[in-house]
Amino acid sequence: MLLIKNLEAYYDGIQALKGISLHVGKGEVVCLIGANGAGKTTTLHAISGLMKHTDGDILLEGNSIIKRRPDQIVSAGIAHVPEGRQIFAPLSIPDNLRLGAYTRRDKEVAKDMEWIFELFPRLAERRENLAGTLSGGEQQMLALGRALMARPKILLLDEPSMGLAPLIIKEIFKVIVQLKNDGMTILLVEQNAKAALKVSDRAYVLETGKIVLSGTAEELTRSKDIQRAYLGKAVDGFLSECTVDEKESDTSED
Repeated sequence: MLLIKNLEAYYDGIQALKGISLHVGKGEVVCLIGANGAGKTTTLHAISGLMKHTDGDILLEGNSIIKRRPDQIVSAGIAHVPEGRQIFAPLSIPDNLRLGAYTRRDKEVAKDMEWIFELFPRLAERRENLAGTLSGGEQQMLALGRALMARPKILLLDEPSMGLAPLIIKEIFKVIVQLKNDGMTILLVEQNAKAALKVSDRAYVLETGKIVLSGTAEELTRSKDIQRAYLGKAVDGFLSECTVDEKESDTSED
C-alpha cells in the first residue's frame, strides 16, 4: 500500500530524516516508535506533502506521490490525523466532518457522517456544538472522524493519545482496533509505545532520523533494548484491563 524509499527531509538545511525506508501492507497497522525528535512526525508530514524539502521516494500503490500537493495526496487516498488535533474550533461538528470530505464528489457524505456518529457516540450527543467547546478527547475523536470522512486507503495517526485521560485513550484505541478489524491500513505514531505495539502488526524504531530496528510488534515487545528504552514506564492495559477508577472522566485532559 505504502512504500518509502531512502527518504530524506530537511528543516532550514538541517537534516531531519536520513534515508529511511519502510513499507505498510494493505490492511496492516504499522507503528513508528522513538524518542521526541527522532523524526516520527516528520515522516508523516513528508508522506502528506507538508514537507517541502525532501529527497527519495514515497509510493502509494506503486505511484510516486513525493512531489504532489497535500490536497492531491488526500485525493490519492491518504488522510492524516495531525498531532494536536487541529480541528476548526469556530465550526460545528458536522461542518468539521464535511471538510474532511472536501475532495469527494459522491453522494454518500451524509451517510458516512452518520457512520462517524455511530463510531463516536460522544460526537453524536454533541453534534450541534461548536468544535471548540469539545473536550480534548472529543476533539481527538472529531479529528479522527474528519480524516475518515475522506474514505482513505491509508490513515496516518500522529500521537492520538497525547494529553488525554486513560479512559479516553482506551476509547480511542478501541476505535483503532475496530478500524483494523474492518481492514483499514494505518501508520501510527504514538508516544505510548506499549499501547501502540499492542494494536500493531509491525513496527519501526526511529532514532535521530534513522530506522535502527524493525520487526513484528511481538518481536519488538520482547526485545530487551526496546523494553528498557520505551516500554518500562509506559501505561499498560488500555485494550484489556483498565485499572483506572471507572468514575474518572476526561476532565483531566489538556
